[in-house]
Amino acid sequence: QVRLVESGGGLVQAGESLRLSCAASGRNFGTNGMGWVRQAPGKEREFVAGISWRGTETKFADSVKGRFTISRDNAINTIYLQMNSPKPEDTAVYYCAARSNFGDSSPLASVYDFWGQGTQVTVSS
Repeated sequence: QVRLVESGGGLVQAGESLRLSCAASGRNFGTNGMGWVRQAPGKEREFVAGISWRGTETKFADSVKGRFTISRDNAINTIYLQMNSPKPEDTAVYYCAARSNFGDSSPLASVYDFWGQGTQVTVSS
């Protein structure tokens, strides 16, 4: 059974850095593109960041570009989202996602096949 488990969410003040982790189990995602997608209350899911299977290609939403970074450690089947200078508008449930058959870093939330349960991030002003 494939599982993606996020951790590291919580309540932070604007400007206070936060790092999310996503540990995968049940399958080795070392050759698959992975990413982060978020959903704020009353809004649709929004792509945040994606990373290719080797970690050599990354993509970011314009709203987080320059503030967030994404990385992965294939040895432990884990990806990370480093959130620097978070803003109140970054408040959302953050989901880890993985592609089933492709290794590139897609900016489309719809192409991801596996999803975690989400972790809440709340940024206070």
